[in-house]
Amino acid sequence: MPSLSESTQGKIQALQPGDTIGIVGGGQLGRMMALAAKYMGLRIGVLDPTPDCPTAQVADFQIIADYDDQDAIRELADRSDVLTYEFENVDADALDAVSDIVAIPQGTDLLRVTQNRIREKSFINGLGIATAPWREVHSQAEVRTAVSELGLPCVLKTAEGGYDGHGQLVLREEADFDRVWSDDNFPQSIVEGFVDFAFEASIMVSGDGDHYVTFPVVRNEHRNNILHMTIAPADVDTEVDAIAHQLATTLAQGFKLAGTLGIELFVTCDGRVLVNELAPRPHNSAHYTIEACSIDQFAAHIRGISGWPLPQPRLLEPAVMVNVLGQHIPAVRAAALTHADWFVHDYGKAQAKHNRKMGHVTVLCGDRNPVDVASELERTGIWEQ
Repeated sequence: MPSLSESTQGKIQALQPGDTIGIVGGGQLGRMMALAAKYMGLRIGVLDPTPDCPTAQVADFQIIADYDDQDAIRELADRSDVLTYEFENVDADALDAVSDIVAIPQGTDLLRVTQNRIREKSFINGLGIATAPWREVHSQAEVRTAVSELGLPCVLKTAEGGYDGHGQLVLREEADFDRVWSDDNFPQSIVEGFVDFAFEASIMVSGDGDHYVTFPVVRNEHRNNILHMTIAPADVDTEVDAIAHQLATTLAQGFKLAGTLGIELFVTCDGRVLVNELAPRPHNSAHYTIEACSIDQFAAHIRGISGWPLPQPRLLEPAVMVNVLGQHIPAVRAAALTHADWFVHDYGKAQAKHNRKMGHVTVLCGDRNPVDVASELERTGIWEQ
């Protein structure tokens, strides 16, 4: 099993009401972390460059600065009992620099692994967990060599910085090689072989560094490389379900996980479960847990980094979650007034942009088939835009 350093990771004394969690990043994930912490009586500080960002609206204070501003991170550390982060692209060195004055239960090794696809896939494979076949590449010639080994179609991905399809190039035929980056400006990258998957899925795992609990396996649908809809639970057989929960626990143990980890999966047509990507924090596909589970992913994250015991989450009711993008806002707000079963979450972002995540809607299914509930949501026509 790969080993991780103990640089900024480890058990902490349980936080008490009135203690402060500092969050690096002020988007919707930080906002929902903060709300969960507030129920526990904890205070929240946030570092984010945007005044009145979504997290700041529910926090006790905001430090307005860039994420790599070391003076600002030190100020947040000075004013906090624990630091956490809500997204991957945080300066791990800056966090290490304040580890002497504040607890960082997630550690920075988790960040460093998940910030780089080469490190991430090597770590996953090193634990004996399967991914799509891949090759590390540094030039156009290496891309061609990798494609000759993996076959077409495949995907060229930058090792760092990509999200929601950014930094990716699908190679389907010879003509697509003309779009590959020039050697003069070729970033560290991977070529990943296509997987014949039946559907995309995900699973969340939370831990306190010693003890780990898992959430249900869910089915995801993406549109334009952005998560569109999640159906909970995924309709999988018991063997696939058991494999997913086991690999989630194995990854958590490998990281000595404190907090919540999102694991994106491919379920193949022949019943294999492959890990696609990791997210070192709560994940869009588990927003349904707020209404549908006995404990949601954000409360589990806060408990995990606060030294509080973690109960095993239970799915109380099947659910469907659909993302609300900028172009959906007017129609969702109008329709919500006639749909009592819609739990509408607005992230408080100041500007609605096309394809920008602005909120989500969760519907609890009760005795209804989640697939039928998903169809009902689609028939509104709102998400055709």
